[in-house]
This record gives sequence, C-alpha cells and structure tokens, in this order.
Amino acid sequence: MIPFDIVTIPTRRLTLRFLTDLDTHALFEIFSHPEVMRFWSSPPLTDLAQVQQMLAGFYEDYSTRNALHLGIELQAGNVLVGACTLYHFHVASRRAELGYALGRPFWGSGYMHEALVALITYAFGPLYLNRLEADIDPRNLASAKTLERLGFQKEGLLRERWIVRGEVSDTGFYGLLRRDWLERHSDV
Repeated sequence: MIPFDIVTIPTRRLTLRFLTDLDTHALFEIFSHPEVMRFWSSPPLTDLAQVQQMLAGFYEDYSTRNALHLGIELQAGNVLVGACTLYHFHVASRRAELGYALGRPFWGSGYMHEALVALITYAFGPLYLNRLEADIDPRNLASAKTLERLGFQKEGLLRERWIVRGEVSDTGFYGLLRRDWLERHSDV
C-alpha cells in the first residue's frame, strides 16, 4: 500500500502539504492564470466552483491513494504558490506520473526545482517507486529545462496527443529512474 496518509515535506524555503478548502482562492489564482495554463491539458479555470470540484477530487484521491496532490507553500508567510502531484500509480511496476504548476508571480525563483527535488526524493524513498514519468507540451521550454535539470530524460514524442480549446499539441514524454536519481543524489 502506498503510505501517504498524511504527508508534509519541508524544504529549505517551502513546505509540501495536503491541499484543503482553505486553499481555494490561491488555487484559483494559480489555475486560472492564462500563462500558467498555456501548456496544460485543460483550459484555465473560470470560477471557484471548479476549484471546489478539483479539491473534492483531491480528497477522493487522498482516501483511495490514487494520487498524491501537494500544495507548495512558502514557509515565510504560509503562502500557497503552486502544486505538485504524483498520479497514475502503477503499483506492480512501482511507477507514477509527475505533474506540477507554479503561480505566475513565483516563476524564476527556484521554488519548483526545490519542491520537485523533495517530492522525487519522497517518491523514490518512502514510496519506493522505481520510475517517474512526465508528459509536457514540447513548446514549454521552461518545463523541459526543469525536468532535464532534475535528471529526467526525454524518451519520446507523442504527436497531436492533446486538443485544448481547439488547439492541437504534442506531448514530450520524459522518464526518470530511481537508480539514476540515487546516483545523482547520493547525499539524500
């Protein structure tokens, strides 16, 4: 069984934690921003009811352990700046997918790298996963750079995989193996 009854992961500047109804407005700010959602597989949110529906799905995922959704919160001021997720767990293969989003005002701060290092360390440590995968729009150069900096390798291109608001886009498919992560981060 995947052990994430209650997960709180502190880093130097951040805390990764479960999301709650108290995060509704912050999540709306993040997921309604057109630049944040530019390369997402769904359009920007347009009202708070969509966030409440998203949170209901998160709560279901917490109880069923189908996905681990964590808020990225600044320790200074307890401000929610983003979210990261492990989902599509394939337990027999010890595999999951990685997703993430950071609020537009916080881009370029190194927060996402810091958060993902912590989440990946948790995934390959206590969750004992063997492989993580990420699916990004290849035009999202910042996301590709983030993944590559973490050690993910681009493993393929899935052509015309998404159609969002009538726009067709490809998927860049990335993978990271536990042994490669541990080799690069022997100090963790």
